[in-house]
Amino acid sequence: MLPKLQSSRHTPKMTTQEPTILFEDDYLLAAYKPEGWLVHRSEIDRHEKRVLLQYLRDLCGSFLYPIHRLDKPTSGVIIFAKISEIAAQVQQQLESDLSSKKYIAVCRGYSPEEGVIDYALPPVADFKHQRKRPKTDLPRQQAVTLYRRLETIELPYEVDRYPTSRYSLVEIQLKTGRRHQIRRHFKHIHHPLIGCPKYGKSTHNRFFANRLECSRLLLHASELKLEHPVSGSQLKIQCEIQGSFLQLIQRFKWQP
Repeated sequence: MLPKLQSSRHTPKMTTQEPTILFEDDYLLAAYKPEGWLVHRSEIDRHEKRVLLQYLRDLCGSFLYPIHRLDKPTSGVIIFAKISEIAAQVQQQLESDLSSKKYIAVCRGYSPEEGVIDYALPPVADFKHQRKRPKTDLPRQQAVTLYRRLETIELPYEVDRYPTSRYSLVEIQLKTGRRHQIRRHFKHIHHPLIGCPKYGKSTHNRFFANRLECSRLLLHASELKLEHPVSGSQLKIQCEIQGSFLQLIQRFKWQP
């Protein structure tokens, strides 16, 4: 039986979240990044005042070096270093098989139960001088994404061309770290992520925003595993889903 959803005629709820520290020692700091926050200041989004790097520097009282990034609409685990040499070591590790990054996402349709997306991607052209170059001039880079389906739901709403609409909750593991890799790869396999304006589908994005009160990109960095660059111990840093994404999972009675 298809689940019945209450009609929503009011303005979607806004959730205010702040970054929190998940792990800290003399060398590293890992934190939860809420959706809508920049990791560091960028000319692409110069008016955004919510900048994670500056916020965490003020919070911990230490200079921090970025190691990797999460896109502005993505939430979850991110790690920084307090020493430049440590940042370089961890960055190199994150580009190897010595570490792993897991994500949780919602995509359109019933995805395969599991799979590997091995599809090379050209660099994302963010700046005007890059966009002027022909796409054929942008060399493709190897990109590999692993995924498995956790949950599914079928809703009694004609969002697109079918009388009902299907969605999947998936766990994703990156083997490479290309810009927008997850969103581009799931578009490639015809299961675009919900809430993505660039690689998703606007009809489904509007449905989730207006009827389900969830207007964000449904992509969350849930776990980061790596070897501590000084002690050699294994770090496993996890971060629970929060805000409207969590409310949606609870509404669907999913178990991520």
